[in-house]
Amino acid sequence: MLDRRTAQTFVELADTLVVGFDVIDLLQTLAERCVDLLDVDAAGILLADQRGSLTLVAASTEQARLLELFQLQDEEGPCLDCYHSGQMVTCSNLAAHPQQWPRFTTAAHHAGFAAVQAFPLRLRDQVLGAMNLFSSAPGVPSPENTSVAQALADVATIGITHERTLREHQLITEQLQHALNSRIVIEQAKGMLAERGQIDVGEAFILLRAYARNHNQQLSAIARQVINQDAIVAELMYIQRSSPIDRSDI
Repeated sequence: MLDRRTAQTFVELADTLVVGFDVIDLLQTLAERCVDLLDVDAAGILLADQRGSLTLVAASTEQARLLELFQLQDEEGPCLDCYHSGQMVTCSNLAAHPQQWPRFTTAAHHAGFAAVQAFPLRLRDQVLGAMNLFSSAPGVPSPENTSVAQALADVATIGITHERTLREHQLITEQLQHALNSRIVIEQAKGMLAERGQIDVGEAFILLRAYARNHNQQLSAIARQVINQDAIVAELMYIQRSSPIDRSDI
């Protein structure tokens, strides 16, 4: 029974890894499926931002959500240890080892949890976050459940990495397109200045660039002003007539 349900879960998660998918929805689904598949009562998932600070992104129950937030605020608990070490952390009976995370253990007891297991969301040497599994009764997790839980955590890691790669690729594409568009605008401004001032396009470019630097603005922004505003064209023409062109910049 576990094998069939596990396979269905992996298929469900894989189906979400499409262009434009919601990584938060993926992780919320993962937390809920961990409770469905494994012998646990709740699950929570934390992700690290670019500065390495962990943030709660998914929890299967309100009790798990509050406990995860307490863990982050108090900076103590298995998920933090798991994230910092990059290794699985297991405590089959929190009451038997209260000194390990004293404040977290008290909070977990009040939330109704007696055992916890944390799995790293790790891709090679990079740890992206951690997944916590909470149980209301003490007990040692089975090797089978542990293997499935780590595999689910690996799926989450693949999903997060995939989403970030798509986002970075889109950003790079947008930056390249912006650069291409800016270059077109600059060429248009150069041509306009060259025609208005009866100068060659190289001199027009020097005027544009010098003006942008002197006014601490982007070259493309000045080029757009040249295309849209007669006043700046007149100012540049005045600069061109009153100052010699340094042709070494052409």
